[in-house]
Amino acid sequence: MNREMLSAYLEKIGFQGNTSPDLTTLFALHQHQHSSIPFENLDIVNGYTVELDEDKIFNKLVYSNRGGYCFELNSLMNRVLKAVQFNVEKKLGRVHLSENQSGRGHLVNIVTFNGQQWLIDTGFGSNTPRAPLPIKFNQTLKVEKQTFRFIEDAFFGVMLQCKVQDQWINQYSLDMSYVCDGDIEYANHYASTHSNSRFTTQLVVVARTNYGNNILLNNRLKLAHADTVTETFINDVSSFHQILKQHFGIDNPVQLEKFERYLINEE
Repeated sequence: MNREMLSAYLEKIGFQGNTSPDLTTLFALHQHQHSSIPFENLDIVNGYTVELDEDKIFNKLVYSNRGGYCFELNSLMNRVLKAVQFNVEKKLGRVHLSENQSGRGHLVNIVTFNGQQWLIDTGFGSNTPRAPLPIKFNQTLKVEKQTFRFIEDAFFGVMLQCKVQDQWINQYSLDMSYVCDGDIEYANHYASTHSNSRFTTQLVVVARTNYGNNILLNNRLKLAHADTVTETFINDVSSFHQILKQHFGIDNPVQLEKFERYLINEE
């Protein structure tokens, strides 16, 4: 990443100030990107290939009014962290949100700073940590309204858990093994094309706000406000496009027949 690209990225996320490779910069970059570039799988909804070329990711997430999913969001973050001289590595995690854990299909970054490893994840949808997390086992880690911890799992290695209504829920695990480009290509191909992938069966858009997350799941829209969360259903494509722009900052017309696949009835 050259200086011009880094400047464009920093302008996109609204980052001003020093980019020295320290914890202040690490936290600021994470939080600014997470606040500025939404999580979304609309290319998959539209039937397009999710391209992992670094320049294509950069053009989509920085120069266009678009977001992406973990392979795009965390690849962009990895490139930026390298540009400002952090010691960073890509890792793949297994998602544990359902009864059966996934394969190694979630991309994150691990930064090592002064001997401490930090999880940097800007692409886990509504459960994305709102700040870097130090990988310290069995310690409660509070980030705004979120509460996390890492535990050691005998089979899966480093397990990230989130506390929900006083119960610890597994999020994803990291075995911390070396990850090559081929590993990421395999994982991205499954996530973006396989019939069992949540990204081929659901429309998902998430934007971080000061009050929480705005979430669009299929045609169910949840908006976070200061004291409440409102929920509505979108039933026409023109409203869908307007909502994408207004609440998520996304310009991405989805064809009517594509959108109709994700209509569900209001309960």
